[in-house]
Amino acid sequence: MENIYLLLIVCLFLWYFIYLRKVSEYALRHIKAYCDKDGLQFISLSRSSSRLTFNKALGPHWISVFDFEFSGDRESSYQGQATLKGFKLESIHVPMYKI
Repeated sequence: MENIYLLLIVCLFLWYFIYLRKVSEYALRHIKAYCDKDGLQFISLSRSSSRLTFNKALGPHWISVFDFEFSGDRESSYQGQATLKGFKLESIHVPMYKI
């Protein structure tokens, strides 16, 4: 019986890892589209947090926060933050930057 629980834990861990990779790919796609739309140079992306939340309208869902670096003038870099609910982009916050 313990083997079944161990197998379940390993499967959940693998699913979570694969899910986070998929969310990171969607975040990269959303952020690159945002940078292309505004004429910014995309530099890098990193996930700062992911958490499971519960909502009456959506039920249980994951909220992931990503930090990304960009440049507006190709010389300096700035850091923005993107929030995803599941695979959908919820918001992007960028500081004022030099064009």
